Amino acid sequence: MLQTLKNAFLAPDIRKKILFTLAIIFIYRIGCFIPVPGLDPTTFSSGQENDFMQMLYMITGGSLQNGTIFALGIIPFINSFIIMQLLTLVIPKLERLSKEGEEGRKQITQYTRYLAIGLGIIQAIGVMFSWRNSIVPVFGDGKASEIFTMICIVIILTAGSSLVMWLGERITEYGVGNGTSLIIFIGIVSSLGLSIGRAIINTIPAQIRAGEGTAGIWFLLAFLLLVVLLFMLIVFVDLSDRKITVQYAKQIKGNKMYGGQSTHIPIKVNSGGVMPIIFASSLIMFPQMIMQFVGNTTSGFVLWWYEWMGVGGKIYPLFMFLLIIFFAYFYSQIQFNPDDIARMIQQNGGFIPGIRPGKSTSDHLRKINNRITLFGALFLAFVAIIPTYILQIQGFASFGFANAFSATGLLIVVSVALEFEKQLESQLLVKHNKGFLK
Repeated sequence: MLQTLKNAFLAPDIRKKILFTLAIIFIYRIGCFIPVPGLDPTTFSSGQENDFMQMLYMITGGSLQNGTIFALGIIPFINSFIIMQLLTLVIPKLERLSKEGEEGRKQITQYTRYLAIGLGIIQAIGVMFSWRNSIVPVFGDGKASEIFTMICIVIILTAGSSLVMWLGERITEYGVGNGTSLIIFIGIVSSLGLSIGRAIINTIPAQIRAGEGTAGIWFLLAFLLLVVLLFMLIVFVDLSDRKITVQYAKQIKGNKMYGGQSTHIPIKVNSGGVMPIIFASSLIMFPQMIMQFVGNTTSGFVLWWYEWMGVGGKIYPLFMFLLIIFFAYFYSQIQFNPDDIARMIQQNGGFIPGIRPGKSTSDHLRKINNRITLFGALFLAFVAIIPTYILQIQGFASFGFANAFSATGLLIVVSVALEFEKQLESQLLVKHNKGFLK
């Protein structure tokens, strides 16, 4: 990847795109440190922490935790994108638009933006209520001034989320890579950097001065080793696929002979990427998020939820495990249709060696895809659950490592980094081909 970056910087047009991308990211990070007017920083509290809120803190790069104008980050757009993806499968009009090429995709993107703004307003209201104890009326005392301040906070948070969405689209259009993914990537990496920096600068030296030994250094090294091992495992699985050999029969058309070649169909082991974990986490943590925003922590249902379904709850790992497997199969069915692939192979005069064309081919592909999806789902469940409990060990938790890097963050970081490298390689290849044609 370092060689790819070096070659990209040597190309003037690609270097401009990289610098533009870095400039947009710099603007985004500046917004992550501008506080929302009307909040008292001395009494500000982002609310009771739970796994869902920790994931939001991580994705927003700490903006939500610190009460800045980009507190919502790109989250409303992500939720909107997921909802529109699911609605495309059930609403005929959206399905037709998705098949109409570039114009249809532009229309769906416009609907996604509108929905993102609507979700941003709803989430801004929820976040505002969770900050209510720290709100200071900016136009004097009184109920009217307090209500006006709350309305302003909702508008600022929604506008901030819309601006982040716009910045992401600018990166996608004029920069390198997918802007939304890069913004999430930067938020996660910055959260990791802040956690490690806090441990190195504050916590570990304080423990050494207090005569508590150098255990913090060993926990820091163990944490870094765990992150590296998880990165290696995720990269290995993310790049793994099963190649299905397809043989095309020889065909004579006129004086030329076509076909007679062998190719393959790659089926990725982890075709759904991080989406099954996001779906499962959102479904489980949505009630907890509502409780967080409303501030209800004394009712029987809330206490039951925290005991059984909350972080460290009795059946939380089992429920999370089952939902990840379910959504892995659900997302796989969306992306891979064995019937369509079998039909396409047959229409082009191809066949899988040892398998009859038609229904036998589709059944064979479906069987292989189900087995690979099961392995990928078990891998996602392992990465989502096991490292979380390892980082809950007292030594890791005391230095803030438990919330520094979740499994979802790891998967997103690896996927975005690999995709960014592919984008650079493709642009370098296009430039090389243009130079060759000239």
